[in-house]
Amino acid sequence: MSGDVPNGAGRHYVLAAGGTGGHLIPAFALATELDRRGHHVALITDERGEKIPGKPDFLPAHVLPAGRFGKNPLNWIKGVRAVLEGRSMALRLFESFEPSAVVGFGGYPALPALLASTSAGIPTVIHEQNAVLGRVNRMLAGRVQAIATSYPDVERLKEKHLPKVELVGNPVRAEVLALRDQDFPPFTEDGILRVLVTGGSQGARVMSEIVPDGLAMLQPSLRQRLQVTQQCRPEDLDAVRARYRNHDIPAELGTYFEDMETRLADCHLFIGRAGASTIAELTAVGRPAILVPLPIATDDHQAANTRESVKSGGARMIRQERFVPKELAKQIQAMAQKPSSLSNAAHAAWNCGRPKAAQDLADLVESFGGAEMMDVIRVGGNAARSVSQQETASQGSARERAQ
Repeated sequence: MSGDVPNGAGRHYVLAAGGTGGHLIPAFALATELDRRGHHVALITDERGEKIPGKPDFLPAHVLPAGRFGKNPLNWIKGVRAVLEGRSMALRLFESFEPSAVVGFGGYPALPALLASTSAGIPTVIHEQNAVLGRVNRMLAGRVQAIATSYPDVERLKEKHLPKVELVGNPVRAEVLALRDQDFPPFTEDGILRVLVTGGSQGARVMSEIVPDGLAMLQPSLRQRLQVTQQCRPEDLDAVRARYRNHDIPAELGTYFEDMETRLADCHLFIGRAGASTIAELTAVGRPAILVPLPIATDDHQAANTRESVKSGGARMIRQERFVPKELAKQIQAMAQKPSSLSNAAHAAWNCGRPKAAQDLADLVESFGGAEMMDVIRVGGNAARSVSQQETASQGSARERAQ
């Protein structure tokens, strides 16, 4: 299935996502694509998610309580109560909104909505951004109709659930995707080497501590051609600025760059964390990278996220315990010793990109929509649900035969 829905036949879809950019960026991209196709979309998230920048104006956000389950069992009772309350609220929303399908993007704030949709018999799809299936998605994997993945190999995914899996990629922002057809910026033997350094939405202290000194250890012929843009924590700005000044390396520092896609387009080398959205953007644009996985990431998923890019030659991975100035300089020197080395790495990263992720995910979601006649008439109640489930089963079988 593809593309546009006839006028008057727009369906209703609910997206449920945790309150971080990693969960919400792909949700926003899918919402934009579904809206373009004439559908009506609503978002379920938590209070943090409601405030994340980038939410489309057309997308109403519903904040539901969602418990958090830490290591202390005493907090579980409170968490379960919050999840059950959120589930009841989601069921009431579904009664009025009548979604053709619900799409979950992981994170505990998505759990109440997904429990509600699976218990109510509403077709449910989960999308996994990382190369390790997240906790909430693992909980729901046996109850949903489809599991959309961002990588060919996903850890913690049970073999019995593989028939539900469809590789679609991780949707990225339209502003970033628009850069995919632009050439890698020219880099010559004596040209400027533009380096972009980030550490996630809040910056990472380890980047502030290691990167300036690592760049200073490069051979003079390369160090003298550096132009650095680095995102830092506010409390680190003065110290990082002093380090670059002492090393006589020109650097633009900031706590947040609104035009990050422009800076990504201009850079020759990226240094930063290995979050799912970061890697999706790097591969969408085709930028070489040195990736330092967050060591406390759940199930070490950031290290798993680097596997495809590293294998292709588009990136290098350094574990944080080995991320010292000397090792960083060594890896940069190897990647940038020849202009062709960086351009080849850029091409390898580009080949890992999945630019149609939003469209492919929308196609998958649409395949679980109701019949067109049901969409127009909006037949409610159990009869409509029965029709939708029958069509879902038929379409699922058709996809299996096609595969």
